[in-house]
Amino acid sequence: MIDENLARLRAHRNNIHRYRRLLATRLSELERAYILKRLQDEEAALQALMQTTFPLSLPSVRQSSRAA
Repeated sequence: MIDENLARLRAHRNNIHRYRRLLATRLSELERAYILKRLQDEEAALQALMQTTFPLSLPSVRQSSRAA
């Protein structure tokens, strides 16, 4: 199970890198809009998969504003 999720994480990461490289090239507005949408979809899917694969959450630490 973890191996499948790691493979999916790699695939999403690779797609994100590919879309970012494509955005650095000359594109029509339609192509750019499509790639931006796909990039957002991939980033959202990556975040969702990371949350389910690594559900660790650390408590936030607040810094005291009092001077010592």
